Amino acid sequence: MKIELKEILVRDLVEGYIDNQEDGVWGYGGKLNIRPAYQREFVYNDEKRNEVIQTIRKGFPLNIMYWFKNKDGNFELLDGQQRTISICRYVENDFSIKWDGYELSFHNLTDDRREKILNYKLMVYICEGIDEEVIDWFKIINIAGEVLTNQEILNAVHTGTWLTDAKRHFSKTNCAAYNLGKDYLKGSPIRQDFLETAIKWICDEKISIDKYMSLHQNDENAGELWQYFQNVISWINIIFNNYRKEMKGIEWGFLYNKYKYADLNAAKIEERVKVLMEDDDVSNKKGIYEYLLDGNEKHLNIRAFSDSMRRSAYERQNGVCPHYKKTFEIKDMEADHITPWSKGGKTVPENCQMLCKNCNRTKSGK
Repeated sequence: MKIELKEILVRDLVEGYIDNQEDGVWGYGGKLNIRPAYQREFVYNDEKRNEVIQTIRKGFPLNIMYWFKNKDGNFELLDGQQRTISICRYVENDFSIKWDGYELSFHNLTDDRREKILNYKLMVYICEGIDEEVIDWFKIINIAGEVLTNQEILNAVHTGTWLTDAKRHFSKTNCAAYNLGKDYLKGSPIRQDFLETAIKWICDEKISIDKYMSLHQNDENAGELWQYFQNVISWINIIFNNYRKEMKGIEWGFLYNKYKYADLNAAKIEERVKVLMEDDDVSNKKGIYEYLLDGNEKHLNIRAFSDSMRRSAYERQNGVCPHYKKTFEIKDMEADHITPWSKGGKTVPENCQMLCKNCNRTKSGK
């Protein structure tokens, strides 16, 4: 890879700046693609954004940026997007910073102060090379201290028409996927969490996210993924039609893949959800939803008997296992529900018995 250090004035960087969600983010007289498909969205908070401008106004050096020079003579921004957008937005009067105790936007500055900013020299490495070299370089760069997520790295590797369309649905602030699924998914669209989750779900552990993106890299659009995601959210709303906060963060796509054709009665499910939510023995309320689909009690983390309950039952039984009819040390016994929880038994002293470990585990396996 060929790398050349160049000084770029802020006035040249911000010339022709445009931030258009459909057409991308451009600067440097329309020659610099500030947000290529593999780049993340703008993630700086106000403090970091303002600090960039304070650094420039004081004449302090910013970290070196990296641009990639394409064969057509235009550039793609490899590293420095957050700083670049902060600079451009300030000159565009999108926000203000403190100058001598006053909040001032760019247009509020005196001519000499504006000129000082516009004449500030940015240090930029201009890189030229084959695509593979550029991607390898991008993968090891930390953007302004913000470590790339796995999905952001995969975006760099598999940039193309499919990714451009996928990011339109899944990777922008208040994007369609966020507005549709924000109650059910954790994370942030601009850090690629929604995109990563959707791909993970559609892959259903049959192939990796990397493989899926490789297979679809040059597809015209991401319609298959977007339609799938809509189907998942629609299925959730139909089957579990009373929203509760515990529904956020469940791996809904995997459940949809397995049970989308199951004959499920939403009204009866809601009745059971309500009962389980009120059951003090159910420690993991989030697990209720998967339990109602597969019947496995492990999802519920049923409340265990306390040490005092265990000791009381042990003394009551004189240390004898009622099944094995032999005496054991308490350390060799385990607490068990006399009436199983699934049949209405509660985790209370009178429903506790101590079984030897072998009997208890044999019973649990039945």
